[in-house]
Amino acid sequence: MDEPKWLTIGRELRAIAQIGLNFSKDRFDLQRYARVRELAAALTAQGSGERPEVVLGLFGQDTGYSTPKVDVRGAAFVDGRVLMVREISDGKWTLPGGWADVNQTPGECVVREIAEESGFQARAVKLAAVHDYQRSNRPSRWLDSIYKLFFICEITGGSARASDETSEVAFFSRHELPPLSQGRATAAQIDRMFQHREHPGLPADFD
Repeated sequence: MDEPKWLTIGRELRAIAQIGLNFSKDRFDLQRYARVRELAAALTAQGSGERPEVVLGLFGQDTGYSTPKVDVRGAAFVDGRVLMVREISDGKWTLPGGWADVNQTPGECVVREIAEESGFQARAVKLAAVHDYQRSNRPSRWLDSIYKLFFICEITGGSARASDETSEVAFFSRHELPPLSQGRATAAQIDRMFQHREHPGLPADFD
């Protein structure tokens, strides 16, 4: 599913305005960048159906240099099956994971997410892929640019346990995947994790 042009353009204009407002010293340039942000909000509001002042308020919450957000996903295997969790938010399944936290390494983040969402302890073995959300997933319309980091992980302890965000925990074989939460992990991405598990020497994939 292709992303609408208004979202792609609005996201880039937002980033340009945010960077300009952060680094510019000239008051006239600051006025211009503020106007660019207003136009980005108006365009995004028109496409999304949200009120312009609401979108502008969201845009104003971020400061500093505009960079992508980071999402981590862990693929942990037992007896040829991959660990998956069922999301409460949409009732569908995915590899455990979520937003990376400040003051934690990517590997620490994915281990934490696996523990929080599934009840299993794990260790990150390999960075298998870095994907751009807008190119690889895109079922939802996100204002933010997102990088998705996929890790091959090894379970070291614990037991299956649901969480505040997940309702079920289970293992699935390669060809019997449940309905997927596509924004979090696609069938192609999960299949690629099986390939990395089977062939540890594969280099990390990236967009």
